[in-house]
Amino acid sequence: MKIEQIYTGCLAQGAYYIESEGEAVVIDPLREVTPYIERAQKSGAKIKYVFETHFHADFVSGHLDLSKKTGAPIVYGPMANPSFDAHIAKDGETFKVGKISFRVLHTPGHTMESACFLLIDENGKEKALFSGDTLFIGDVGRPDLAQKAAHMTQEELAATLYDSLRNKVMTLPDDVVVYPAHGAGSACGKNMSKETSDTLGHQKQTNYALRADMTKEEFVEEVTAGLLPPPAYFPMNVAMNKGGYDSIDEVLERGTHALPPREFEVAANETGALVLDTRDPQVFGQGFVPNSINIGIDGTFAPWVGALIPDVKQELLIVADPGREEEVVTRLARVGYDNCLGFLAGGFEAWKNAGMEVDSIHSIEAAELAEIVKKDPNAMVVDVRRKSEYDAGHVSNAENAPLDFINDSMLQVPKDQAAYVHCAGGYRSMIFTSILRARGYDKVVEVRGGYKAIKDTGAFEIVDSISTTA
Repeated sequence: MKIEQIYTGCLAQGAYYIESEGEAVVIDPLREVTPYIERAQKSGAKIKYVFETHFHADFVSGHLDLSKKTGAPIVYGPMANPSFDAHIAKDGETFKVGKISFRVLHTPGHTMESACFLLIDENGKEKALFSGDTLFIGDVGRPDLAQKAAHMTQEELAATLYDSLRNKVMTLPDDVVVYPAHGAGSACGKNMSKETSDTLGHQKQTNYALRADMTKEEFVEEVTAGLLPPPAYFPMNVAMNKGGYDSIDEVLERGTHALPPREFEVAANETGALVLDTRDPQVFGQGFVPNSINIGIDGTFAPWVGALIPDVKQELLIVADPGREEEVVTRLARVGYDNCLGFLAGGFEAWKNAGMEVDSIHSIEAAELAEIVKKDPNAMVVDVRRKSEYDAGHVSNAENAPLDFINDSMLQVPKDQAAYVHCAGGYRSMIFTSILRARGYDKVVEVRGGYKAIKDTGAFEIVDSISTTA
């Protein structure tokens, strides 16, 4: 028996490949399915089933393409109602794979169709639980995402999740290994560990939501407290996972169409497409196609695309480092952004060499900001980190304008005066600054190195809001 966790850091997502005696299953696959097919071919195995723990909100699963290319049926737990052919399993139903088997445990609460898959070895021992978004390491799935579909409040869903955990999961042996669908950084929970697996027994000791003496009322209160609004793209990804989508092959063929600079400009002007520049933030700032926005491919790319581009149907034109165009289109497709019209052939250098108009963003070092603030204590410093980060420590008098809520945050930044924008390290501040620049803010200045560099100068008064208000 082989269990392989295929973890994708950008999405903080875990897919799984499990093989026994020449048969395999894939659980919660990503959109691009070739790696799973190649993995099975490497072992001479046949993918027998594609298991889906629920209708995912934060990414588009590869279940449809994988099923079409391998003939493996898609399996959901009870109450799932997809628009395509799938096997809707009964609670407790068992699926044989080589010498091992999987038992379906219906665990509603995160969503009503949520299910866990319990792996039982050839000796009948319960070995591993593929828990989807029902149980994470350090947390449980948020109960607010499926309210509309379930016609239930988040409190009612949380109460349902409490019962699922107590009656279906916590009754399993302590040595069962828990393999969740997500880890730290995912918006599907609020307190996830950086660890991506653990024993159930250890989770019973350390996971706040699995306390043995916890009442249902306490669980509901704690699990629903402090939930931030989910990213806008979540419902659209659910709709794609439930209703179907274009093959990843079609998306890649469409999106990797090379457009020379003049054609790229015409497409940008005539289609209303958003120009998305995925290069390194500091490289972008030195020169870019006017009105483009920067979301660097080497950061938490897909979640920020989902958070900041409200419609997955938005047409996109891509500027990327030469050779990385297919990677960009693939990672966009993971979160449902399938409408790439093509990319700038030759990258930004080709645009510049063609004599096209170029824009840039002024960036300064933290030490230079210190001199500016020393001369003008009222200089506007804009901190675009999340409120929790800001509260843990920020520059005195800095305005908190979280990137997550850009449309509200930008209202805090005046157009007629300089604003010095920083985040934690420089990734988010360039995104924020590029969006404002595209909307006509020409006095925004990006601070390189972010809050860490600012704090390290020792020249700023640092305020800890958590301590101050305690």
